[in-house]
Amino acid sequence: MHFELTREYLDKLIEGIQQQNIELVKSLTNELHPADIAEIINQVDKEHAQYIYLHLDKELAADVLVELEEDTREQFLNQLSSHEIATVFIDNMDSDDAADIIAELPGKKQDEVLSHITDVEQAGDIVDLLSYDEDTAGGLMATELISVNENWSVTTCLDEIRKQAEDVDEIYFVYVVDDSNVLKGTLPLKKLIIAPGKTLIKNICDDNIISVKTETSSEDVANIMEKYNLVALPVVDSIGRLKGRITIDDIVDVIKEEAEKDYQMISGISGDVEASDSIFRLTRARIPWLLIGLLGGVFGALVIGGFSEELRLYPEMAIFITLITAMGGNAGIQSSSIIVQGLANKSLALESTMKQLIKETSIALLNGVILSSILLIYNLLVKHSLPLTFSVSFALITVIIFASLFGTFIPLILNRLKIDPAVATGPFITTTNDVIGLFIYFYIGRYFYLLFT
Repeated sequence: MHFELTREYLDKLIEGIQQQNIELVKSLTNELHPADIAEIINQVDKEHAQYIYLHLDKELAADVLVELEEDTREQFLNQLSSHEIATVFIDNMDSDDAADIIAELPGKKQDEVLSHITDVEQAGDIVDLLSYDEDTAGGLMATELISVNENWSVTTCLDEIRKQAEDVDEIYFVYVVDDSNVLKGTLPLKKLIIAPGKTLIKNICDDNIISVKTETSSEDVANIMEKYNLVALPVVDSIGRLKGRITIDDIVDVIKEEAEKDYQMISGISGDVEASDSIFRLTRARIPWLLIGLLGGVFGALVIGGFSEELRLYPEMAIFITLITAMGGNAGIQSSSIIVQGLANKSLALESTMKQLIKETSIALLNGVILSSILLIYNLLVKHSLPLTFSVSFALITVIIFASLFGTFIPLILNRLKIDPAVATGPFITTTNDVIGLFIYFYIGRYFYLLFT
């Protein structure tokens, strides 16, 4: 059943903590999902959070630790010895979660925690996972899985599955390997159940399997699982040996993190930050793009200053400066956002660059004609001068077309240069289009005022 954190629930829980009523606190928390308990801990103060956490069952506490926000988890880990982290938490975690937790510790403490893990095989798996880049399939995978040899009989296979299942929380697939542990396929449970006991596994396994290599990027893994609607994906090394599996919950985290990162870039924030981060960290993440905005504002002022004579002679041109810059920025953001989205989900092929440019040009031309026509009618109705009326309308079409092409072209170039195209959106596109839009507006204005005089 879905849990909803309410003020009444929190008040009752805090009252139990203050009264040192361990039974009440346990009754309110131990039946909850780890994510719900993590939500509660993130909502209460430090002392209450520690009390709740220290009275959880060991296995539940390990699951909750994974769900906590990074800063909160760091606070808990700092108060625990290496032995406690290893025996209370790591022993009760899947290998991928354990590796993620250990990776957050300082280097010396990592070694200490690993030395206290009694299961040498588990420690070895964690060490192997720590060697992979965190943004690759190797860094995402867990080593807990069910694998059977292709030369086993169905009867032997069932016995082995029962043994291996003790270490696996969720069984999505049974993987079939050869004597060298090379992945050969998957074993459909229906075939396993209905097949005679002496049937060899290689005769009933499905060899049409989708897998990724350990060095595959996490973004590519997410796209593959989304494309084929997979809940689990096997990971192999360069020669096809089965190394682990990635489950859908890990990919949801990747998609969420990637979306947050792109949104922050679009908003003009560099780095991975949270609302709970320090003032200094948040300032450091925002200041680079604000400096770009400041620089763009300075260049914009220089452009306006360069046309000071035109403004002195035709001061009415100043009326539409903000309109031109705003429309150029908006058109550029719209185009760049569509391109970045297409590149992210692989729906935009690199070979379709010219086709996409033509499409964006057509859209920009149509939008420009519509908006400029509306502006033309408005200026005629309010009886602005003809030079200004035609200057603004023609400048608007030109600025929208340029901004759309710029917003399309720059993310494509960055993508070819292996730079995250999300950096092209937000302040960068807006600032650039502001400056160039002003140039276009004043040059067109100069032409029409000379034409009508």
